[in-house]
Amino acid sequence: MSGVRIGVDLGGTKIECVALTIDGDVAARRRCETPKTYARTIAAIAEIVAEVEAAVGAGRLRVGLGTPGSISPSTGLLRNSNSTHLNGMPFANDLEAALEGRALRIENDANCFAMSEAADGAAAGARVVFGVIIGTGVGGGIVVDGAVLSGANGVAGEWGHNKLPGPSAELAAAPPCWCGRQGCLETWLSGGALAEDHRCHTGAILPTVDIAARAAGGDKAAAATLSRYADRLGRACASVVNLLDPDVIVLGGGVSNIAALPDLAMSAMREHVFSDDIVTRIVANQHGDSSGVRGAAWLWPVEDECSNL
Repeated sequence: MSGVRIGVDLGGTKIECVALTIDGDVAARRRCETPKTYARTIAAIAEIVAEVEAAVGAGRLRVGLGTPGSISPSTGLLRNSNSTHLNGMPFANDLEAALEGRALRIENDANCFAMSEAADGAAAGARVVFGVIIGTGVGGGIVVDGAVLSGANGVAGEWGHNKLPGPSAELAAAPPCWCGRQGCLETWLSGGALAEDHRCHTGAILPTVDIAARAAGGDKAAAATLSRYADRLGRACASVVNLLDPDVIVLGGGVSNIAALPDLAMSAMREHVFSDDIVTRIVANQHGDSSGVRGAAWLWPVEDECSNL
């Protein structure tokens, strides 16, 4: 099938694989449980790719893969993955061998999210896109002119372990991050951070979805929690605008399901951007949980006419 490419989303609990047509339609989809060992993970990816190829009746297709963590430019080894059995391993080399000659591109899962939304999602047509992941953790990816910007060190867009801009007293009260630093965006903007902030101010232990629902229903304490969260997100987004100046910031991850969040964050961001006018938009994602796997497939752009191997 001409123009079809494969996307693979390697998650902590599942592997998803799709065949994506040149028009962005899913021609085939398969899922399997993510194995708990390195060798079995490599084998599972190769197997699910072959299954999808068979389902669309194609030969060896180009493969894009999104993974937690990233490939180190200096060592070629995978690093910073929360699937820790993958860290320090020659993941790209071993997967290329298992795929038996199929062309392969690998990017961080947040980069794949940004690519998906830039290609045919909420930021379609925008030149510079910053994709935000706010869920269990906090991450980001950058797409410029339809291509992922990985950076010299392979960490472009990884804003989750920058410090939250704001008052020093607030930062002093920040809990320690798992990375060993204090004040990281992840400790303020993850779903768990939102729930913990609500508990600290009210004593109530509620999941994020309930806090958002109560805020929408007029609960003042929940609305105050959401306002504090949006203010922090707005400040963090302002730092991105002042440095990168993207056309669109797309919110993804579980916290992004709060319908009011883009407008609240946009309002909070305005006073912190160093410009007389702000045309950057903060928007909700279009493809939801499918963005990662779609973005992995879009790592092979439509205009790339290299042959399927």
